Amino acid sequence: MNLSDRLNRVAPSATIAMSKAARDMAATGIDVISLAAGQPDFATPDHICEAAIAAMARGETGYTNPDGTARLKQAIALKFRRDNGLDFKPEEISVAPGGKAVIANAFMATLSAGDEVIVPTPCWVSYPEMVKLFDGTPVMVAGNAAFKITPEALAEVITPATRWLLLNSPGNPTGAVYSAAELLALGEVLRKHPQVLILSDDIYEPIIFDAKFATLAAVCPDLAPRVLTMNGVSKAYAMTGWRLGYAGGPEWLINAMRKVIGQTTSCASSITQAASVAALEGPQGFLKDWVATYRARRDFVVSRLNAMPGVSCQTPDGAFYVFAKLDTDDDAAWCERALKEAHVAMVPGSAFHAPGHVRLSYATSMERLSEAMDRLDAFTA
Repeated sequence: MNLSDRLNRVAPSATIAMSKAARDMAATGIDVISLAAGQPDFATPDHICEAAIAAMARGETGYTNPDGTARLKQAIALKFRRDNGLDFKPEEISVAPGGKAVIANAFMATLSAGDEVIVPTPCWVSYPEMVKLFDGTPVMVAGNAAFKITPEALAEVITPATRWLLLNSPGNPTGAVYSAAELLALGEVLRKHPQVLILSDDIYEPIIFDAKFATLAAVCPDLAPRVLTMNGVSKAYAMTGWRLGYAGGPEWLINAMRKVIGQTTSCASSITQAASVAALEGPQGFLKDWVATYRARRDFVVSRLNAMPGVSCQTPDGAFYVFAKLDTDDDAAWCERALKEAHVAMVPGSAFHAPGHVRLSYATSMERLSEAMDRLDAFTA
């Protein structure tokens, strides 16, 4: 049977592929340490789970409004005001089953054949593939030594066909964080090109170490009418399997995304939406403890990797990844050998459009990280 031309343009997710390879190997009885998947190893906090149970007990198990319940939109608006200094009305907020779905809805609503989307690299594996899935053309732009796009590089690639710029901070796979000053400089370029929309992917917002979080719509409020500020509960609250992402943006775009939702996913899970209210409005103090744990893991992994021959890495400012440079450009083969010989699963940098690198997630216990580093020590010796 023939597949669509659209699907044939899209590559499968390398992250999912590596995670599956690790699971398949583990199913044969081999002790595999997977540092491939990007999800917290913490349990979803009790008060969030209890809110879901309470919602089920109340019978809140049916369809909701396509782009979120009024109660959840209220909680999201509160979060944006409290944490980001952004004011959104309910009609300027969209909810979807996961951050990926938010981005897909935005692209499906706005991209046509020939439209270009600027994607700074290294980048999350799904960005360029989703652009292609919805008939757009990804324009890949290499970041600087700190893995961030510069105003000069941005200005060079904007054309009349540019529809979106993607910004991800803290970033996947690098953990790079854009400062307010860096966003202001990018804003100076964007002001000259009013046709360009900006998607600010802030999904790793609370996982930040030695930098201060900033988001474009708050730093450049005059650009806010063309910024979609995306976030979610997956990374912040250890709710990856609950599937809920949200965004604030201009009403015309949110309306268009609602139309997409109405003909695709219908709505996010009603139970997850109730749980997400508890996540966003409930206690936030535990996040500091989680970040402290991540910091200790980050410092341990960076130290161990930098002591290995043929491996070097920067200390990331956020997220829960280390993006290490290898002494070979064949990062895919290196990762395959590491899985086969050391039984450690990682994602090759070429999947993130940065050959010669490898991404490791340290969202797992220190015990398992220590064992993984010992194995990689032996592998790289």
